[in-house]
Amino acid sequence: MINLELGSKHQETFDKLRMMAEHMMRPYSRKYDREEHTYPKEMEEVAKILSSNRPIASAKSDPGAKGVRNGANLLSVTAYEAMCWGDVGLMLSLPGRGLGNAAISAVATPEQLKKFGGRYAAMAITEPGAGSDSANISTTAVLDGDEWIINGEKIFVTDGEHCDVVVVWATLDKSLGKAAIKSFVVEKGTPGCEVTRLEHKLGIRASDTAAINFSDCRIPKDNILGNPEVAKNAEERKKAFGGVMQTFDNTRPPVAAMAIGVGRAALDLTREILGREGFELSFDKNPINSSSLEAELTRMEAEWNAARLLVQRAAWMADNKMPNSKEASMCKAKAGRMGNAVTLRCVAMCSSLGYGENELLEKFARDSKILDIFEGTQQIQQLIVARRVLGKSSSELK
Repeated sequence: MINLELGSKHQETFDKLRMMAEHMMRPYSRKYDREEHTYPKEMEEVAKILSSNRPIASAKSDPGAKGVRNGANLLSVTAYEAMCWGDVGLMLSLPGRGLGNAAISAVATPEQLKKFGGRYAAMAITEPGAGSDSANISTTAVLDGDEWIINGEKIFVTDGEHCDVVVVWATLDKSLGKAAIKSFVVEKGTPGCEVTRLEHKLGIRASDTAAINFSDCRIPKDNILGNPEVAKNAEERKKAFGGVMQTFDNTRPPVAAMAIGVGRAALDLTREILGREGFELSFDKNPINSSSLEAELTRMEAEWNAARLLVQRAAWMADNKMPNSKEASMCKAKAGRMGNAVTLRCVAMCSSLGYGENELLEKFARDSKILDIFEGTQQIQQLIVARRVLGKSSSELK
């Protein structure tokens, strides 16, 4: 059974990262928000500290462990929450911590993990004609001897400019639909792989968002993640694409944890700003005796706690080898919605101080919006949850 409190080691990690977020990330928030697309060199030092402090091994690394495990997945969401209390964009720009790393960790062979596990990996799925419908992608991969030839265009690739490798979703045969979709690791600098533009964005400006074009891009045959064979019957095809989509079960809880972090940041700063005017939130009052301001803050605190517990549950299930597709989508839907609603309301509650650039509240609100969109929109998460609850397939419930 899940414990509703973090274990001592996870809590210790959270406290250290929260301190790092306050003293090594927030001081640069405004600088890199204004200097969009400028590489945040100061984050290299943060990445070094993180790489030298890995106190908890993953469940994979301890196959003989028995009983309930709080491992790498719970540690991951704990870390994302702490660092995004500092700055979401800077956290996303940390060298070696791209969204593609989760995909590599989930399905790579031991040889691939050795080759790519320590590289800074971006994830390239979205295309001009395929967004939330990831099964409709048209980027192709054709086997030619000992190489795959990749052709297509990917957009909205987080950290696509600064990453070392890109995990690219491509189809082996468009006529076979989602069953033929596989993921490939493309090293930056490979001929035929070109960043064509960087997007100007509402938030997370410290993190680059790129469009990448693949034109006869050749990569080694071994750079395909997972089984290279296309399933022959409907049942096998369903399972094959399910394996590809399982990547999202690993990446959605961390993205949800980012929303938890920025939501907490907004609530903390709002209480600090209001506290300067003599306001203090107390949870021991009877609701009928609370002011409208106290009632609203209390409600937002409750929403935040509910989202955080959903995130921790999804991560804990992954650590304990439990299927968590529904829970991963539930926590992403709840946390994404909560983060955006809370940060925007905090801006309004603090009036001109919330809207101006003297405080970070308006930046928290801008950064929060993408967390409700990428790794699957709010609507897509609700659709996935509905399918799981009702026992419907994607063709039965669209």
